Amino acid sequence: MGGPAVRRDDARLAISALVFGALVIGTTPILVRLAACGPAAAGFWRLIFAAPLLAILAIGPGSSRLGAPSRAMVLAGVAFALDLLCWHYGIRYTSVANATVLPNLTPVLVTLAAWLAFRERPRPIFIIGMAIAIGGAVVMAAGGVETRPGPLPHLGDALSASTAVWYGLYFLAVRVARQAHATSRVMLWSCLVGAPLLLVAALVLREAILPATALGWAAVAGLGLAHVFGQGSIAWALGRLPAATASVTVLVQPVAAAALAYAVFGEQLTWLQTLGGAFALVGVVVAQRGQPRVD
Repeated sequence: MGGPAVRRDDARLAISALVFGALVIGTTPILVRLAACGPAAAGFWRLIFAAPLLAILAIGPGSSRLGAPSRAMVLAGVAFALDLLCWHYGIRYTSVANATVLPNLTPVLVTLAAWLAFRERPRPIFIIGMAIAIGGAVVMAAGGVETRPGPLPHLGDALSASTAVWYGLYFLAVRVARQAHATSRVMLWSCLVGAPLLLVAALVLREAILPATALGWAAVAGLGLAHVFGQGSIAWALGRLPAATASVTVLVQPVAAAALAYAVFGEQLTWLQTLGGAFALVGVVVAQRGQPRVD
């Protein structure tokens, strides 16, 4: 199965959408911290608040049926629920910077899987850019070891890193679903599949389900909007770009999240973290010059 063939202008538009989506998603760790409820519950409310707007977009005027989900949509929903569960607990137990940097080992997994599944063979310059970006992400995480807040930072780091597997699987499932279905429909079904799973997880883990404050309710509503516009932009672009290129581009997310964490929670970056963030961004730029080709 080949990757999407796009014109240069279309590719630039898709990359712009990816960057926009990544910047929007960069706000979500802050909102999770403010959500005055359990980590899995915050994920549940994120999908619940996103679903109505996605339903309006998916069904549209003159149509009253959503249709059954494809296997790829169901897989995307399951993978995204697992991603949110691990990531939100990671945000609770470690710093926002680490919780957003460590999951970005995703490009390695996505590049290898896309090469095997979609015959999207990476060019040498793409590999170089990816190595720079991943190296920057690792340096950024290592540079904050002594400054991390949270009761169980090592557990938080492990949970955050594990999300790379689930987010990579989500990327690939959306990539497949987007070849035959509209972005809003794919997004809606991933919400409808993922929300019940997160609610069950919250109940099993005996979390506080309802946000305890007005700010908490505002935060989970913000998570829903960020999901629609941030994750929606990423899903739209995945229908127009190779999966590996998309997965590297969203490395701008941890940089945005780290800056917001400093502004909101006072989580300062060390000089090593700042250097790592700069290398991650440089790697993104280099990787964009060598988008994977289809064999």
